[in-house]
Parts: sequence; C-alpha cells; structure tokens
Amino acid sequence: MILYAIPTPLGGAPQDALPAPALATIRSLRDFVVENAKSARAFLGAIGMPVRELSIVAIDEKRDLLLPLREGRPLGLLSEAGCPAIADPGAELVEAAHREGFRVVPLVGPSSITLALMASGLEGQRFAFCGYLPKDAAERSQRIKQLEQRSRRERETEIFIETPYRNDALFSALLEGCAPATRLCVAADLTLATESIRTQTVAEWRQARSAVGKRPAVFLLLA
Repeated sequence: MILYAIPTPLGGAPQDALPAPALATIRSLRDFVVENAKSARAFLGAIGMPVRELSIVAIDEKRDLLLPLREGRPLGLLSEAGCPAIADPGAELVEAAHREGFRVVPLVGPSSITLALMASGLEGQRFAFCGYLPKDAAERSQRIKQLEQRSRRERETEIFIETPYRNDALFSALLEGCAPATRLCVAADLTLATESIRTQTVAEWRQARSAVGKRPAVFLLLA
C-alpha cells in the first residue's frame, strides 16, 4: 500500500496549482490524514470529492494513523498549504510508514520555499531551509548573524519563514543586523494575485524602508 504526500494550493483553485494526474490520484483516495480538517474538507470538496464518504483524521489526533495502510487501503497525507513535511507537519507519519515497509509517493504540487528560491536570483546550488528564527529579539539577532556568516562562508542561500504578524519585526532585524552588501529576497503571497517577490541588497532595502505586512512570506539571504 502507498502513503501519498499531497501538496495543496498556496492560494487559488486546486485545478490551477496541481496537475491533472495528481488530482486524479487524490480523487481515488478515501482515507486522509490532514493538518487541518476544515481546510482539508474545503480542498477535497473543491476538487469534486464526496467529502461525507471520506475518512478525514487530523494528524494530531491520538489514533492509529497508519491503520488504512495496514488494512490494505492507500492513504493520503494532506498539508494545509504547500507540501507535507516541508515546513509543515507530516515527517513523523512518513517516517513511520517507511519503518513499516509502506511505499511513500510524493505528488507534484506547490512549495513556497522552492518557488521563492526559484524567483530570488540567489544561489540555487547550495541552500538551507532554516525554519523559524527565535522569537526573542536578542536571540533572533544572534541567529541572523550566524546565518549571514554561514552564507558568506559556504556561498549558501539561507531560507527562513515567520508567522505573518511578526514579519515586519524580522524584516527590521535583518536590515539592522546584516551587512549592506548582503542580498535579501522577500517573497510574499506566492501564487496569489497580490504576489510580491523582490531581491535587493540590504543597503537598497534600507533606503526603501518598505514593510512586508501580515502576509505569508519567505525570506532568503545571501551574503
């Protein structure tokens, strides 16, 4: 049996974000482990699934999540936005499936991290996703310096994200803590009509003094 890792749109209609073969595979499933049950039902309904006939289990429920696989049925792992197990829950379920010898198949779909890197113009051969930076201002500033040093030493693009309401605090910390020549990309609202992807040096960003706002955003740094 197969565990399918299913990406979901970052915004807009599923048919605009996922290829037809992936949609056909999803429609063939009846068992799902999901990040968020409400958004999962909305997504599955939008692609024409009979939602009332499905088994939809939240990934944080204390249940045997791999039971469908053991009973001989394929299982879908559904992210809320983007790709499961990449800056989203799901890695532990995938690991458990591997341990028990089940096949894991990733379906094609959007990832904000890779889309941002593709459009940034920064180093695409060597990069690292660093997740969320510390909430504490002093710890965050120290982490930014460490990432900038690593980027300079390794010639590596450092990629990180933040909760939308803390975007501007992180953006300000980057402008304050990074060298003027360091290049910084801010990619916000990816795949939406309000999408904004901009790469400049820190010195140029300081002159503009724009804000990111409370939008889903990816930050990329290359020293």
